[in-house]
Amino acid sequence: MVTVDSGSSGVVDPIGLMPLRKAVAERLAAQTGLDWMAEEIAITAGSREALLYAALAILERGDEVIIIRPWQPWVPALVQAAGAVPVFVDAQRPRYTPNVGSIRAAVTSRTKAMIINSPNNPTGAVYSRTTLQELGELAVEFRIWIISDERYSTLVFTGLHRHESIVVAYPAVRPRTIIVNPCSQALAISGSRLGYFAAPSAIVSAARKLQGYAAITPSREAQQATLSHFQVAGGRIERETYQRLFGARDMGLNILSNLRDVTPPRADGAFFFYLDLNRLASALQDEGRVGVTDDFAGWLLKHTNVACLAGNAFGDVNGLRLSFGAPPGASAIGLKRIVQALNSLRIR
Repeated sequence: MVTVDSGSSGVVDPIGLMPLRKAVAERLAAQTGLDWMAEEIAITAGSREALLYAALAILERGDEVIIIRPWQPWVPALVQAAGAVPVFVDAQRPRYTPNVGSIRAAVTSRTKAMIINSPNNPTGAVYSRTTLQELGELAVEFRIWIISDERYSTLVFTGLHRHESIVVAYPAVRPRTIIVNPCSQALAISGSRLGYFAAPSAIVSAARKLQGYAAITPSREAQQATLSHFQVAGGRIERETYQRLFGARDMGLNILSNLRDVTPPRADGAFFFYLDLNRLASALQDEGRVGVTDDFAGWLLKHTNVACLAGNAFGDVNGLRLSFGAPPGASAIGLKRIVQALNSLRIR
């Protein structure tokens, strides 16, 4: 059990308790095989704040930031909050991995950064070493910052079952990379809003100035709980979560393999099944039946009592995101209902 010293008081460094920053640096070193210092770590009130501070530290008004679509809905908003302009580049179906050629074509003299997310939300895609190397080469060539959202790094279900960061695949890009990760998800205390980013020390220093004026700072209790998790629990909670989700993924893929007019998802990482409904939606739209994923999500909720998130929320009119983070029994019931319902819409 993780315990917290609730009697602690006093002023906390705006970018986190030094013991936790050191622990995160040690953890990153173990995961990447690279040396990290506490001065390269900033603890934040959640990973979204980490992304915001990263954006504020490197972006100026009018800068362009490449975002791979489908994207998480709040990412463009954070870019815009920093005064920059989102530039969207579509991932390649059916695996939803970046098209480096398309990204290169989107680079202009105003491109300042690129945000990548592997394992990916919403698609569950895991970027290959080759893809990460090509993205790193591009970033170095055009002097672009990489903001690497690695919040699902402990949830890779294929290959070697191990996450690879872009700074490992292409070490030369490390001086231009900001790694963002939540701590609270590992402990299943997401509501405590605790995250961090790892970056060159100059970026961390800028974050300290920003955080010093913020109304919300990282919770001392959540920091202590996370530190205890790293030092005492030895990752036990993460291992248990991984095993539970690994089983839920296998069960879900088996159920979804019965889909007729929808290609079953891969779900290589994270905890989402992402369905590409393009073929089914196009055919039904031509027939005057269900037409877009918003319609599918609403129709499924009405007919199966199962909630899904339409791809429109991620900038993709053809996608549908399902979570397999629910208890296995509930997930199995829900997925079977979805398969039955979608198969009832079979193309004529």
